[in-house]
Amino acid sequence: MLSLDELNPVAVSTLSNSKLADELADLKPKGLSIVGKTETENIGVEKIIRNVLAVPSIMYLILCGKDSEGHYSGNTLMKLFENGVDHNNKVINSKGRKSVLINTLVEEIESFRNNIIVIDMIGCEHTNEIINKIEELRKKSSQMNEAINTKSAENQGLNINSVETVTALEKDPNNVKLDKEGYFVIMPEHESKTILVEHYSNNNQLLHIIQGENARNMYWAIIENNWVSELSHAAYLGKELTLAELSIISGNKYVQDKA
Repeated sequence: MLSLDELNPVAVSTLSNSKLADELADLKPKGLSIVGKTETENIGVEKIIRNVLAVPSIMYLILCGKDSEGHYSGNTLMKLFENGVDHNNKVINSKGRKSVLINTLVEEIESFRNNIIVIDMIGCEHTNEIINKIEELRKKSSQMNEAINTKSAENQGLNINSVETVTALEKDPNNVKLDKEGYFVIMPEHESKTILVEHYSNNNQLLHIIQGENARNMYWAIIENNWVSELSHAAYLGKELTLAELSIISGNKYVQDKA
């Protein structure tokens, strides 16, 4: 197994300072995997996410250099780690006015937040300080990797089949628990390329009309407004909204499942 020490576990964003990025790239300190500037709060942040996730060995992201005025890419990255994004993929509480990550999946954002540790050195433009931090993180990751390898060796004799495997059985589609929050009628609008959903009470009273461009935005709007209370109902909505979106893309007719 190749150690993290050899794979280089640190990524560095110098934010608006391109000269600092060039200096670090030229010096090639041990432990540094990738380095570059990040000037914008949307496309720049998305490139960071994409580039870091593409290198499995990266564990740390150092933010250094001067933050970009007006865009606040450094602040946006910090708030992304702290707060995540809302249902529109806008970074919560970011100072950047256009901090919407429209080209990045929620799953990618959460993988980024859960697997990378951000190191806040925003404002630091001293090359030696940054290299010292890279070395500190390199040694720390190497120690962590040794501990993981030791634990792995200890577990080699364990029976991995001791974990129960559950087989998913076919369920009667008519045996669905009624959701106290009501039911939904899904209607893809092919001309406007939008999905229209009507939310009714169980007494057939129209409560809400929801409109959106894709299934993800629609089900997040429904979940965040607490319009669904049963997990089976939420799973059903995710499936049906996805089918409605696919019908718009393909041009095929959509018929909602009555289950």
